[in-house]
Amino acid sequence: MLIPVYKPALLGNEEKYVLDCLREGWVSSRGKYVTKFESSFSDFLKLPAATSVSNGTVALHLALYSLGIGFGDEVIVPSLTYIASVNAIAYVGATPVFVDSLRDTWNLDPEDVKRKITPKTKAVMAVHLYGNPCAIRELQLLCSDNGLFLIEDAAEAFGSVYCGQSVGGFGDFSTFSFFGNKTITTGEGGMVSSKSAERVERAAFLKNQGVSLTREYWHDEVGFNFRMTNICAAIGLAQLERAESILQKKKLINDWYRARLEGVGLQFQYIEQEAISSYWMVTVLVASEELRNNLRVYLDSKGIETRPMFIPAHQMPAFYCEASFLVAEDLSVRGINLPSYPGLLETDVEVICEHIIYFITNFSTKC
Repeated sequence: MLIPVYKPALLGNEEKYVLDCLREGWVSSRGKYVTKFESSFSDFLKLPAATSVSNGTVALHLALYSLGIGFGDEVIVPSLTYIASVNAIAYVGATPVFVDSLRDTWNLDPEDVKRKITPKTKAVMAVHLYGNPCAIRELQLLCSDNGLFLIEDAAEAFGSVYCGQSVGGFGDFSTFSFFGNKTITTGEGGMVSSKSAERVERAAFLKNQGVSLTREYWHDEVGFNFRMTNICAAIGLAQLERAESILQKKKLINDWYRARLEGVGLQFQYIEQEAISSYWMVTVLVASEELRNNLRVYLDSKGIETRPMFIPAHQMPAFYCEASFLVAEDLSVRGINLPSYPGLLETDVEVICEHIIYFITNFSTKC
């Protein structure tokens, strides 16, 4: 593939810090890079504390479990999200209650959230899709008025800002992913943070097998092994040192696409005035599912990798329900993720856009 949809930018101290781990022998979940990464991450987001975990999915699992959410509880979640959001709800025995999306921002619809609240509702999981902050202030107020927990799934939104506050600072818990295709990466990894240091302490206790803080090999309750390795944290710390430049480049890539594809009949994700997106993945909507699929095949033939938008979770066998979520379903079949990695050059974007414009101009009427 000449132009992949994503690849990490490992251009800083990643190798140096990993070699330091190897030479000192701290390769598992203990070591100086774990604590440095956690403290630097919370400082970056201006939050009181954060605890690292092995991936973004267990971050969600840990957040839900730490809040006592379990069997008999309902958690409201957008259907248009990566499946990890919904799987984590199932892990704790709770029931996911799906809501539809907004046509402009593609994030969950707050009005549909209001309609879905029942006496069993325990939490709302707000997903910042593709790095675009959702209407988190509105959801924060809604949860407060109804006595609900608010969990921010910020797996795709590291570096995003809403109303001057970093995404992740609004919910009772927020979770992040550092998979290889995320804005900053640790290879595999995640983070749990909160505006409450006490909640983070609870999560940190549970992620470490519930081991006592005062007695060796004594476990106060059932816990998990969700720890991040020192090697992964070393990579994460090096990435975090370059976070501002990576985020600036991601915005620039988005601007390149928007400038070149204006007036072609494509729809970009709308960013609210109060929001600053991390632009994790540049995504566009085309006119139809057939056009989207044919465009992907055409771009692939030119060495350009793309991805389809997420398939709504309510259509998955494990969570299937007959209810219709018309906006989510429509967005899903027409959305296409374009190459968005930090190392992408402006000349690369020019080539990609030239191929898109050529295909839409010459073949869209045939689809």
